[in-house]
Amino acid sequence: MTDAAALKREVCNAIDAMSGELLAISHEIHAKPELAFHEHEAVRILTAALDRADLPVTRGAFGLPTAYASSFGNKGAEVAILSEYDALPGIGHACGHNIIATTGLGAALALAKLGGRLPGRVRYLGTPAEEQGGGKELMAQEGAFDRLDAAMMVHPAGVDLVTMPCICVSEVAVTYHGRSAHASAMPHMGLNALDALITAYQAIAQLRQHIRPTERIHGIIKKGGMAPNIVPDETMALFYVRAANAEDLAPLKKRVQACFEAGALASGCTAEIKWAKADYLDLKTSMPLANAYEANAKSLGRDFFPLSKMPAGSSGSTDMGNISHRVPSIHPMIASAPPHVVIHNPEFARWAASDLGDKACIDGAKALAMTAIDFMTDEGMRAQAKADFAATAEASARSVAAAYDPNGLAHIGGCGCA
Repeated sequence: MTDAAALKREVCNAIDAMSGELLAISHEIHAKPELAFHEHEAVRILTAALDRADLPVTRGAFGLPTAYASSFGNKGAEVAILSEYDALPGIGHACGHNIIATTGLGAALALAKLGGRLPGRVRYLGTPAEEQGGGKELMAQEGAFDRLDAAMMVHPAGVDLVTMPCICVSEVAVTYHGRSAHASAMPHMGLNALDALITAYQAIAQLRQHIRPTERIHGIIKKGGMAPNIVPDETMALFYVRAANAEDLAPLKKRVQACFEAGALASGCTAEIKWAKADYLDLKTSMPLANAYEANAKSLGRDFFPLSKMPAGSSGSTDMGNISHRVPSIHPMIASAPPHVVIHNPEFARWAASDLGDKACIDGAKALAMTAIDFMTDEGMRAQAKADFAATAEASARSVAAAYDPNGLAHIGGCGCA
């Protein structure tokens, strides 16, 4: 019988021994923030660590230049451990993806050090473009998550949470094409693309009064015109549309589409409406795995904030949700900053490279590695996770089928976490 407790002590000791290297990697990624699909330096840093550990690594994995994959172990259940490493425009690692990168790497390296005593198999994946583009969904389309028994990662936050409250999100880009004219001398010769956009914006504002409390619609105008005395001939906006699940998201998207079409109809302009290639699904948490993670993190001194006390409507989105509808998964949150500091804020970026952020790197790597060992060695946990997943497998299959549009735009679609 495998002594899980002894293996856990061994991986924790290994992570402590590697802590200097791991924190240097976290800080190096933090210092060079890179946007979705452009995380070349982060990938170089992370895969170099795999090379030093003599682990196999495939760069440019599953069709994405900044994805990578490493697999090891030759028996038992297969667990995917994930790293993210993209940053946010203008505010760098204000979502703490340098910490996500390091926790995944540390857990994978520590489990690899067990060698032939590893009681399962590990698929360590570098997953780009979480902030925008749905990298995990794009990788899933190429088979990255096929034939897995579980998948796990951990995300920074202001508090420790057993899971992240998540809803679905789809991004849409709308461009209106009109006809320019002199706004004073010949306004009748123009077709005002800004009028089209404002009409649509107001229609969406009215729609917001009549949607569910779990639904959200919010957007920005990216292009509104060139000068006040020129009738705008082209305008452009981006919107996020969110719902509790894929079944609610689909009809809400149709209602928003109608608002965009109304703007074109009212103004005489034409509308080019493009939805994202990858929608982000709600998070389907595997509670047997989540409970194991919580117990392991508590053994490290972590104190969890009760989900029941989370403010109503406090939810974001992540492409890990897409994976959770394919395989039993967890996406817990680890305190990396004080509770009052929220992610996607410049202050959080500073905390992501602080002592608290560093502690999250080490504790998160340990908790993930220990949870993987629990799953690999506990047949009852695996059976319960499989049964729980199967209970809603048909609904998940429908969600997965609805989450990908091969004709959509690959460069939009994003998490807008919390």
